[in-house]
Amino acid sequence: MKEAILEDISTIDLSKKVSVKDPIDYNGCMMLKKSTPARICIGRSGTRYRTNDYLRLRADHAVAIDAVWSYVDESIVDDLSFFKVQTLAQDKEEYITRPDLGRKFSKEVIDDIKEKCIGNIDVQIIAGDGLSSPAITSNLKDIYPMIVEGVKAKGYTIGTPIFVKYARVATMDKISEALNAKVTLILIGERPGLATSESMSCYMAYEASTKKPESQRTVISNIHKNGMPPVEAGAQIVQLIEILMKEKKSGIDLRL
Repeated sequence: MKEAILEDISTIDLSKKVSVKDPIDYNGCMMLKKSTPARICIGRSGTRYRTNDYLRLRADHAVAIDAVWSYVDESIVDDLSFFKVQTLAQDKEEYITRPDLGRKFSKEVIDDIKEKCIGNIDVQIIAGDGLSSPAITSNLKDIYPMIVEGVKAKGYTIGTPIFVKYARVATMDKISEALNAKVTLILIGERPGLATSESMSCYMAYEASTKKPESQRTVISNIHKNGMPPVEAGAQIVQLIEILMKEKKSGIDLRL
């Protein structure tokens, strides 16, 4: 007797599946499905989702939760020779419930950064887990070499790459001040949604500082295999770095 094997519902490509029963315009539904990751043309049973659609929603929600509570595979940052530090958050729960601690370092960590990392550089690259560790695990190994190669080709000096555990975006300001960097960027996991748990953003600023508002940051978001591919994003980041260096400003002060 053969064992029944259930298909992993989370692996089904929703862009190729219309679950509306007997749709009037199947081809039209397929065109819509291919244009967006949104949950459209999924049909219903009475006032409710159909069973498979509901189970897929629950599965994607579970993946999003796992992304928040999981950890970056640190062998990846080790292979890329990142210097590893941690914010004042002591664990995931504290990181989630106390966002302020994810923006701060202890004096010992700042002193360690100053002692062991290259200072007075043109470009400082940081990676942080943020709210989606899979975003870093999935994208860092592709995007980081592209940025480094591009920055060096432009003739800019580059600092020691730093990985921040339990990171919020504002950690870039502290590191920028500690190392006196001209352009600082942080690659960080975005809050996951139901479409993907691997989306990463790149925030960058010219002379980033704790004294400057968040509006001074320039950002590229939606970096992942089904959004902006990491290699393409890396090339765009290098172009932006060059603009920031020439204009000596970033964020809303920058006219692109």
